Amino acid sequence: MSTYEVDIWIFMLAAFLGFELIRRVSPLLHTPLMSLTNAISAIAVVGAILITGAKDATPFTRALGFIAVVASTVNVVIGYLITDRMLKMFKKRDGEKR
Repeated sequence: MSTYEVDIWIFMLAAFLGFELIRRVSPLLHTPLMSLTNAISAIAVVGAILITGAKDATPFTRALGFIAVVASTVNVVIGYLITDRMLKMFKKRDGEKR
């Protein structure tokens, strides 16, 4: 097997495992899970920046790296906005009694 075939198998296994893990999460854990995925996306931003800024990168690699930086950054920002909105649902309002 070539290196690319191994990489594709690892990607497919990770995608399947991630899908199965997220599908089985109870609704009470969605906010912490969202925070975790934001952290993973932040790591993807750093990796994409490193790939884009490599001195021996081809123009195609730089273009893909730029797209990855933009997509991951958008994912992080929107994820934090959604997490903040979800957490606000659990806060008490000022005049509200329980």
